[in-house]
Amino acid sequence: MKVKLGLLYGGKSAEHKVSLQTALAVTKALDLTKFEVHPIYITDKGEWVRGPELLEAAKDVQSLELNATQAVSPLSLNKELFPTTTEAEDQSIDVVFPLLHGPNGEDGTVQGMLELMNIPYVGNGVLSSAAGMDKVIMKNLFAQAGLKQAKYVSFIRSEWEKQKSELYNAIEETLGYPCFVKPANLGSSVGISKCENRQELEVACVEAFQFDRKIIVEEGIIGREIEIGVLGNDEPECSVAGEIVPKKAFYDYKAKYEDGDTALIIPADLTNDQYEEMKEMAIRAFKAIDGAGLVRADFFLTKEGDFLINEVNTMPGFTPFSMFPLLWEHTGVTYPQLIEKLVKLALERHEQKQKIKHTF
Repeated sequence: MKVKLGLLYGGKSAEHKVSLQTALAVTKALDLTKFEVHPIYITDKGEWVRGPELLEAAKDVQSLELNATQAVSPLSLNKELFPTTTEAEDQSIDVVFPLLHGPNGEDGTVQGMLELMNIPYVGNGVLSSAAGMDKVIMKNLFAQAGLKQAKYVSFIRSEWEKQKSELYNAIEETLGYPCFVKPANLGSSVGISKCENRQELEVACVEAFQFDRKIIVEEGIIGREIEIGVLGNDEPECSVAGEIVPKKAFYDYKAKYEDGDTALIIPADLTNDQYEEMKEMAIRAFKAIDGAGLVRADFFLTKEGDFLINEVNTMPGFTPFSMFPLLWEHTGVTYPQLIEKLVKLALERHEQKQKIKHTF
């Protein structure tokens, strides 16, 4: 019997277009003999639109942008909680694959809604999604876990508006230049700037605050950018490592999703000891945020030979240029197999949760 898989994509986020590209790639990889695929599109205004079952892969991104005039309630996805209407029965889903990036999707909000409706879903839960999205909270957890990382400073918009000069001075004294300014709760390199001086720092803060009320500023690290995939629940496993060699100042949005102007070296040129050290750190980071399903862990390898963890991504992209599926392909797990493993992990985690007592 086919698994009724809901592909949840789009979202009210600056990463809406990235999510569409991810969804397109996933539809092309799904085995339709095993899955009954139901597209669920969240518009950039937040409406949920249910499309007809996909009988073949989506042809392009535009075909996935469903008409908002046919919006549905998210509650219709669970026939057990809402069994009284024929519509609810017809629209029930076995498991949801949230292909959402950024706020209102990757940050625990959608995961919380799916938890309340008791619907299995692929990937990280509420806590790990929220912690993985907020770079400040994430780095605080890494510090608690004893993971080495770059120095950082963070502040909220109201603090910045009241004492800009003091904050700029603190950044220069603590981090120096170059440094990177980022919205705390966003991914895909949106709103990120590299700064070489005070003027660029001021412009970068204005840019970052367009996307979040909190920003993080990190010291610039001279080193190789190495990434590794983590897959699993209680006993996670790692892929081979891969290296990113950007042809620009850093791995920005355009290089990631538009022109592919970046060299990806898989597997990365590491000694066995280096790989084992990175793998151990990646699994420690996964457990630090109580991860489930998947993360991509990103590191810097300094010229002194030290690994510094940069971040984990709790919903890495599945676009043609994305590192996560490529890492697993080189590890021996094909794209379709990867999706099947993620769905299986989602159902396993959901089954574990059903054993928890809610009365005493």
